[in-house]
Amino acid sequence: MPHIHEKIDFTVTAYIVYKNKVLLRKHDKYGIWMGVGGHIDLDEEPNKAVIREVKEEVGLDISIISSRENQGKLSITRNDFGDTNFKELIPPEYLNIHNITPAHRHIDMLYFATSDTDKITPENQTDQWKWLTKEEIENMKNEIPESAYKYALKALEVVSKN
Repeated sequence: MPHIHEKIDFTVTAYIVYKNKVLLRKHDKYGIWMGVGGHIDLDEEPNKAVIREVKEEVGLDISIISSRENQGKLSITRNDFGDTNFKELIPPEYLNIHNITPAHRHIDMLYFATSDTDKITPENQTDQWKWLTKEEIENMKNEIPESAYKYALKALEVVSKN
């Protein structure tokens, strides 16, 4: 999705874990390792956006994981209050704002997720993709932005507890 506002956009990113490995991509445009994600459409919920972006970018079906006490795997259709005008969303694990250009920023909602497979079908064939263990991430520390390094390790930790 292209930018929907000239100054700021909302985005989502997933750190997906499969069998004690986390998926990272080396973005062809930015040249950095990060999670999978993209822009939230104007009429879209963040939970649905992260699921859609992952499906579009790598062809994976994911389950969002929450590190909050007693939540574990949650359904995006969860509605604890019986009100059809109200829907409980799975909150992101992290929320950040960062510059894309001096005049444009993204507010990014970061989620941790699992997949039932590690077989990806990348939408963009010029991106690089790697499933990495904790040790492999630690060995690539100088190649991964500090935030992505922290998020990837935390995703592995959170998913191993659930």
